[in-house]
Amino acid sequence: QVQLVESGGGLVQAGDSLKLSCAASGRALSDYAMGWFRRVPGKEREFVAAMSKNGGNTMYADFVKGRFTISRDNAKNTMYLQMNNLKPEDTAVYYCAARQMTLSGIVFQTATNYAYWGQGTQVTVSS
Repeated sequence: QVQLVESGGGLVQAGDSLKLSCAASGRALSDYAMGWFRRVPGKEREFVAAMSKNGGNTMYADFVKGRFTISRDNAKNTMYLQMNNLKPEDTAVYYCAARQMTLSGIVFQTATNYAYWGQGTQVTVSS
């Protein structure tokens, strides 16, 4: 099975950018559809972005459209989330998730569709 480790979180000011990474080990990332989710204490985990196994299809939550970009580098076995124009309401723990797939073009925005999760990385945006 695949293991996922997120990195790249930190404390930034509103308007700044961060790039999160999700490094996979144990299996080739190219076998998985991937997603990013986030959780604020006291709230449900929420969908941020997702990408199909082949990278051809992406999906974003409305609140990040135009600001965040999901990408993957299968050669490096790593997925990314470029976050621009960060807002204080983006403060959360960000998690990457993976689902092994045979079909290439499907994306998933529901957390229960994903079997593998990283430990999360904290993003804090000050106003």
